[in-house]
Amino acid sequence: MIGPVKVISVGFRTDLMLRKMAGSLITDSAAHVVVRTPANPGFWWGNFLLFNAPAQQGDAARWQALFSDEFPEAPHLALGVDGIDGDAGDASVLAELGVTTEVNSVLTATRLVPPTRQGAKITVRPLTSDGDWAQAMDLRFACHDDGTGSAGYRQFVERKLAEDRKLCDAGHGTWFGAFIDGGMRSAGGLFHDGSGIARFQTVETHPGYRRRGLASSLVHHIGSWGLHKMGARTLVIVAEPDYHAIRIYRALGFADAERQVQLHRAPQSGDSRD
Repeated sequence: MIGPVKVISVGFRTDLMLRKMAGSLITDSAAHVVVRTPANPGFWWGNFLLFNAPAQQGDAARWQALFSDEFPEAPHLALGVDGIDGDAGDASVLAELGVTTEVNSVLTATRLVPPTRQGAKITVRPLTSDGDWAQAMDLRFACHDDGTGSAGYRQFVERKLAEDRKLCDAGHGTWFGAFIDGGMRSAGGLFHDGSGIARFQTVETHPGYRRRGLASSLVHHIGSWGLHKMGARTLVIVAEPDYHAIRIYRALGFADAERQVQLHRAPQSGDSRD
């Protein structure tokens, strides 16, 4: 259960919101939060520690030991650093841990601007059938052509999408697809817990259909649904700062609110589970 967790970052607060709704085990250990998702142990950011301060001298061995104690069988290492300014901490400590540092942009919006370029001949609607979710699976694999096609990765994706569908079926949100001639070419979800904050999840567009206005139309449709149908007051979306999609979000009215720090060390196999 969640104890007296006091998380500054809206990025991590909504991460914890999603994990709680999905049934993850979340415990507060004063200086850090433990997030555990037994149903999907290969999901890095479902099985991680969130620390309340950047890495300092002496933290490498301590952080590694804490993670190993909580996740003795995990082949990965995943650590979050709470904060809003993107400070991961002492570079020598991070090098000792052997982690990759990701600092993502957290953007928020309370109203949206219509896209200047509408995707032509597309239909945006919620996923409603097994066939729709099967297309979402195919789209996910089409969007990740970086050699992560291992059996372990497929299992991770299957479990993660099953979790997303379960959240939708429970009324915590909706997953939308943008369809062209019946084929899903872009998709993404939006989830909330009734607090007034709604978080986007996994907005993706098929590589062969990018730069056609699909993502803009999709995100605007989903966000407008969240503000007017879901009752959200603030929309939250997280993006890599150098990824082209962030320009789309800003053009729609999202503004940079903070920078979120995630540290990870992949299993030796190199499988991606984020």
